[in-house]
Amino acid sequence: MHLLPFCPSSSDDGFPAIGYYRVDSAFGDWEHIARVGEKFALMFDAVFNHASVQGDWFGRFLAQDPGWEEAFFSVPGAPDLSAVVRPRTHPVLTKMESAAGARQVWTTFSADQADINFSDPGMMLRLVDVLLFYIERGARFIRLDAIAFLWRAVGTSCIHLPETHRAVQLFRTVAEAVNPEIMIITETNVTHELNLSYFGDGTNEAHWVYNFALPPLVLHTLRTGSSARLTTWAASLDLPGEKSTMFNFLASHDGIGLNSVRGILDPAEIGALVETTLAHGGRVSEESNPDGSTRPYELNINDYDALNGNSDIATAIDRHVAAHSILFAMRGADGVVLDPDQWQWISKSLH
Repeated sequence: MHLLPFCPSSSDDGFPAIGYYRVDSAFGDWEHIARVGEKFALMFDAVFNHASVQGDWFGRFLAQDPGWEEAFFSVPGAPDLSAVVRPRTHPVLTKMESAAGARQVWTTFSADQADINFSDPGMMLRLVDVLLFYIERGARFIRLDAIAFLWRAVGTSCIHLPETHRAVQLFRTVAEAVNPEIMIITETNVTHELNLSYFGDGTNEAHWVYNFALPPLVLHTLRTGSSARLTTWAASLDLPGEKSTMFNFLASHDGIGLNSVRGILDPAEIGALVETTLAHGGRVSEESNPDGSTRPYELNINDYDALNGNSDIATAIDRHVAAHSILFAMRGADGVVLDPDQWQWISKSLH
């Protein structure tokens, strides 16, 4: 059971945490999570790339408390950030006043979400402590959110840097040291080849990698009636070892990512998926390119609506079943989204 971010937060549906050690009272408390954990193996989100600017950690950074002076990533002057790759179109830097004067804070996802400085040993240790706390609280799976952007260095793309992969290796090493059954899962909406790089050598990074190419390929297949792209891609799949596998899904809380099918689908085919999404009532998020242009990044729609639009109910059900038949046929672990009625049934069973 994947529990989306449940800590107190300030925006973005929970992803900028105000505090990592508490449960938002609107959702319940740790006892409620423990009760769910009696019935299901739990997946927690480790949102370590960034934290809320309204949280205590960022407040201590702005106050320049001892040991917190470089807790969040900031840069002076007017650095050349043209090479930076990120899934947003707003400015990379947000100017904020601190006890040491104005700071240009790196804000990959929004001005409310300040990027944590992993080159600061103190922050690295604090987040390792959070990881251990989540394991203590019953997490069996740790989902590393937006992990590809973890390390930043001016003059680079600031994505998939070697230090990022070493951080994933550290998290896995720590987790397995306290419980060898813990599974590390990386969420990286990037090209398929780069996505697979988060397996490392098959034993030292992610146990599971989100299979981001599958959702748009299933949508393309059922939209066009041709399985050629899906079949060719599926025949190429391989895994680096017995301890690693793909986490298959048809849509996430963000919708359907597109980066993993660049080079698998051509631009016109990706454009057709964008048009289908808009026609079916969804939205499309864009990302900035180094040259200042933008391109579609995510289809913000669930898999059922993406497939069906205004289809009659019988056709819609057939497509939904067909899509899940493909999902279940893939090698790996399968993620299925529960609708409200299913969740109500599960909630009742916990009582």
